[in-house]
Amino acid sequence: MPDDQNIPLDASPKDRIAEAVRRFGQQDVADRAAALLTGANEGEEFLLWVGGQHAQGILDGAPALYWPEVWGARALLFAWDEVAAAPVRLGLANQAWRVREMCGRVVIEHGLPFAAELVPLLTDEVARVRVVAARALEAVGEYDEALQVKALLADPEVEVRRAAGNAVRAMARRLDRVIE
Repeated sequence: MPDDQNIPLDASPKDRIAEAVRRFGQQDVADRAAALLTGANEGEEFLLWVGGQHAQGILDGAPALYWPEVWGARALLFAWDEVAAAPVRLGLANQAWRVREMCGRVVIEHGLPFAAELVPLLTDEVARVRVVAARALEAVGEYDEALQVKALLADPEVEVRRAAGNAVRAMARRLDRVIE
């Protein structure tokens, strides 16, 4: 990406990525977001495009932690190319829960057939990851996965139980089958 000092840092992620796509092209943004998700350094300017004002803190010396990977995955919600599927699949097993959660959202958005990688997330220690796993399996899971989602109806967290209930009902309709 060419150097550009007019990055809309305070814009929403969706609006920032839409502007990046307009300026640099869908393929370039998706490729760089996928690379960022895998831990590649895509340069300061791209980090500002995907992370906005928060990325400026990292550029000013704050620890990056997992944020660049999260932002790379989030950018893929808005700038997609099939080349990003493999990094998203790997991201579902990332050590950082925020990366796992965001990759689950990408699976939902693009209907990626990663049911086998989502199933372990149904028992994730973080409730938000269990929620996104249930929602993603609602879209891409089959009967066997529906049975595993149904087990979340006994989860201690109400938002997980709610997501599981919604997912099981939707899967039963989509699969035209009772989930026993």
